Formats: sequence, structure tokens, C-alpha cells
Amino acid sequence: MKKISILGSTGSIGTQALDVIKQNRDKFAVASLSCAKSIDKVIEQIDVFRPEAVCVAEEADLAKIKEACSRIGYTPELYYGNHGLKEIATMEGADIVLNSLMGMMGLEPTLAAIEAGKDIAFANKETLVVGGELVMDAVKRNGTKLLPVDSEHSAIFQSLQGNEGNSIKRIILTASGGPFRGYTREQLEQVTLAQALKHPNWSMGKKITIDSASLMNKGLEVIEAKWLFDVPVSKIQVVVHPQSVLHSAVEYEDGSIIGQIGSPDMRVPIGYAFSYPERLNLASDSGVAGTEPVKSLDFFSLKEGMSFYPVDTDVFKTLGLAFEAVKTGGSCPVVLNGANEVLVDMFLKEKIKFIDIQDTLERVMDEHVPKFGLSLEEVLEADREARAKVRKMLEV
Repeated sequence: MKKISILGSTGSIGTQALDVIKQNRDKFAVASLSCAKSIDKVIEQIDVFRPEAVCVAEEADLAKIKEACSRIGYTPELYYGNHGLKEIATMEGADIVLNSLMGMMGLEPTLAAIEAGKDIAFANKETLVVGGELVMDAVKRNGTKLLPVDSEHSAIFQSLQGNEGNSIKRIILTASGGPFRGYTREQLEQVTLAQALKHPNWSMGKKITIDSASLMNKGLEVIEAKWLFDVPVSKIQVVVHPQSVLHSAVEYEDGSIIGQIGSPDMRVPIGYAFSYPERLNLASDSGVAGTEPVKSLDFFSLKEGMSFYPVDTDVFKTLGLAFEAVKTGGSCPVVLNGANEVLVDMFLKEKIKFIDIQDTLERVMDEHVPKFGLSLEEVLEADREARAKVRKMLEV
């Protein structure tokens, strides 16, 4: 029985992780949960999964949870804020910490969990983007596992199994292309928020959905892959694959390409991270009310086949900016990520246009003077400075 702490239990990844746990109660239990604003949802989760601890963002929300728990007849240990996240990430008895937090906020609790000897199921790519060197050094020091949950990185991880010691020629990182695949620069200038939030293949949170539409998500995944698999970015190729059936692949030096294929369902990489090196029976009906099995891929349903295209980096500039940021290293990925988080938030609030995201990022990165050998405090400071610069630049 593995006990799992879920940082970000009310978001898309968190709720699907709980679905995996619900289907496999003989294998997993919930150690702790956390949420930011979805208090009613986390109360429902407390009732169903009876975690030992729960963390919320604001102290003011604790009273509502205590009242609800009194009615339920079960009250976990309650925490709030960043300190609370570190508490539940390091709690005794938890075997795995699933980091499905949004953005930069995942860095500190992840580092704390690694230092406490916890294995990390990893869905918060920004943590590796901004703190890759810090995180990987901590993993090596503490002998913990970093198990990818992003569908692409899980596919790469699975494609590496059984090939230890064999040289990698190329990592093929697939991208759906998002809702604006094939658009021109002029068309991107007319994109609306409603259009950007309609991803063709995946159901995700708003921030990651916008990142997928701008292809920044793929840029962040390039940086994540560099750290996670210890490869130079020159060996990472991004390929647009609209069907989202091949989730990513690895080419070895003999020319063989091994990839992971399946229906687009995040419960597959979540389940593999939880059960590694074993696999869960997710494609059969578990008999648990309210859950559905993962759909087996019907190859004959792919009437248009599987297609692959290069990314037009003249139109989608974010991917090129990410490659340049990780090649330079130091504070560059931190600044790229921090600036992007502010810009996406502005776009979601309809304060800027979609095209302003990449145009402003390009200006920020052109003006940035990188710093190297950053400590955790220096990473956090570089992030704060990047966010402030964007706000000043756009006067928002």
C-alpha cells in the first residue's frame, strides 16, 4: 500500500490522480491533499478519501473546512499557505508526492519533499524549468525517484526502460499543435480567449491550455526533458502530431525508434508514476462507481492515419525562445517562465491580446542579462524581478 500526497488535488491532474486511486484502493491511499480556491471540491475529497492532512492557500478558508468536517465526522490535520504545502509534502508516512501545482509555486515544496526522501510524481514542469539544477542535485543527494507525469515525458521515460546504457541519438517530443496549428502571424493577432481555451485533444486547466495554444508549454517541456533525461537540447526535437496518439519517442544510435502510443488519457502516465515499475489495469472496468476505464486505442479508427509536421517557429516564437533560454542557462529559464506566467494571467483577464504573450516574452528575453550558479533565494528573486518587469513594461 503506497500513501500519496497530492499537491493540487482539485485541478485536472489531481482529480484524475484521485480517480486512479479510487480504482485501486488495494494499492494506494491518500496521505494528504491541497487546493488553492476550490474549497467545496476539497471538502468532497476529504469525505471520500479521508486524508491525514489537508492544506489550503488562505487561513480564512480553514473555518469552512472545519465546519464541513464536523458534519462529515472526520477532521484531518489542517494547514495553509506555502509553509503548509511544505508540511504536507514532507509528512511522515507518505511514500509519493504528486506535484500538480500550477507554475512556480511547486518549486519549494518539491525541494522540501526530496530532502525528506520522498519520491516525486512530477506534473509541475515549471519546477524543473526554473530550478532544474537545484532539483536534480537534490535527487542525486537523497536517492529519490523523479517520476514524470506529463504524457510526453512519461512516454520518453517508458521508452527508456530496458535500454539503460544505450546512447540516445534523439528525443522526439510530440506536440498536438494546439487549436492554432497552421495559423499565420496575422491570424494569431485575431485570436480570442474563447478560441485559445478550446484545446482539440486534452482537457486541462486554463493556464496550461493557453500555454499549449502558444506552444510555450512545449518550450517548457523541452527544458524539463533536458534536466529529467540529462540530454543536451541539441538532441531534443519537437514534432507536431495532431492526433496525440504517439505521446513521444526515443531514437537510439542504431536508428531504432521506441515510442509510447495510446489514447490521450492522463490517467495512464499518472498510474505508471504511482505504480512504477509495475502497470495498473486501467483499461478494464474496475467496477467502481463513477469511474470509467481508459479507452484502448482502436488503430482502425485513425482513418486519416498519424501525421507529423515541423513547428513554424517564425509564427510561434515561444518555442525558439525556450530553446535559447535553456542553451544560455542560468537565470534565463527562470525569467522566461516568470514573465510567461504573468502574461498568461493578463491574457486570461483579457488585459492583453494573445499575440502579446510571445511578443512581450521576446522583448523581456532580449533585454535580460543572465546570472549563473543561482541559489534557491536567487532563483526566487530572478522570478520576482521578471514578473515586475513585465508589469512595468505593459503598465498593468
